[in-house]
Amino acid sequence: MGQMIEFGRPDGSSCRGYLAGAGQGLPGVVVIQEWWGLNDQICGVADRFARAGYNALAPDLFKGRVTQQPDEASHLMNGLDFPGATHQDIRGAVDHLAGLGGGKVAAMGFCMGGALTIAAAVHVPNLAAAVCFYGIPPREFADPADIRIPFQGHFASKDDWCTPAAVDALEAAMRARGAVPELYRYDADHAFFNERRGDVYDAAGASLAWERMLAFLATHLA
Repeated sequence: MGQMIEFGRPDGSSCRGYLAGAGQGLPGVVVIQEWWGLNDQICGVADRFARAGYNALAPDLFKGRVTQQPDEASHLMNGLDFPGATHQDIRGAVDHLAGLGGGKVAAMGFCMGGALTIAAAVHVPNLAAAVCFYGIPPREFADPADIRIPFQGHFASKDDWCTPAAVDALEAAMRARGAVPELYRYDADHAFFNERRGDVYDAAGASLAWERMLAFLATHLA
């Protein structure tokens, strides 16, 4: 359904990304990749958003590099310029989608992309909402308590990376600042939304999370 495009970054350079279009004037969603890269699974999520009536753009944060090996994925993630990805690639994607007729734009992402979703919610202007799947950035880079837009989070109770304790701390920090985050916890493993990961995929949880996300976006991108 979609295609690879180039879009502008605030610094005047460009970034590649997978754009799944739904039509001019419709709201947009920036889809932020896991540490595996901009792979078929992430492009498939963008396509699902397009079928649901959203223009979806997934920026290629690893510049064409994709892997299925955890060690290489960790190397790629640790080598990523997170401030650059947030302030340039993701902000550029937000601006590009906003230019497709002026609809509101949300950001969402998984794992590494979930952490970057929170970073975008803190640092990127013009975002209308954010949806995070099992990812939290270092507080010194992006404190979730600083989020001032509607925020929905989906987390796994069996996650040993984005742990239940970390999620509790995120919720407490946001509520202490007066925010009312919409958080859901699933009896599942990390990456439970990824249907290409048969070892951890939870069909029921993924379906429920998708429906909750669409309802949230329908409310805040209208």
